[in-house]
Amino acid sequence: MNPEQLCKSYLAAMNEGNADRVLALFVPGATVVSPLYGTMSAEAFYRELFVDTNRSDTTLLHIFDTTNDGSSVALHFHYKWTLKSGKVVNFECVDVFNLTLARDRFTELTIIYDTAPLRADFNETHASRLN
Repeated sequence: MNPEQLCKSYLAAMNEGNADRVLALFVPGATVVSPLYGTMSAEAFYRELFVDTNRSDTTLLHIFDTTNDGSSVALHFHYKWTLKSGKVVNFECVDVFNLTLARDRFTELTIIYDTAPLRADFNETHASRLN
């Protein structure tokens, strides 16, 4: 799979709410840096994300592939995230993926978006499931 196919497969798996399919795109031991969840293993991140999520609807805006060494790709998309509480939050997001040398799987993900408009709703949903 090339980086464009990886990115499109990633969004499709997110829309399906399929953690196993998402994780199949990452190497074992991959990490995720998230503005809401912090830094954690990809497996722990997606398992937790999908517990907090009723539905994900993504719309691809752009895919940016590196031209210098080919070690990363960025995915720009609109995210309509329905939390377990039923609250729907909408935002634009950029996911920056580091790639394997073969450029066929993800080794690390850094997620970039403004959390201010959704932090209170996230905290409420996330805290309620932890109690």
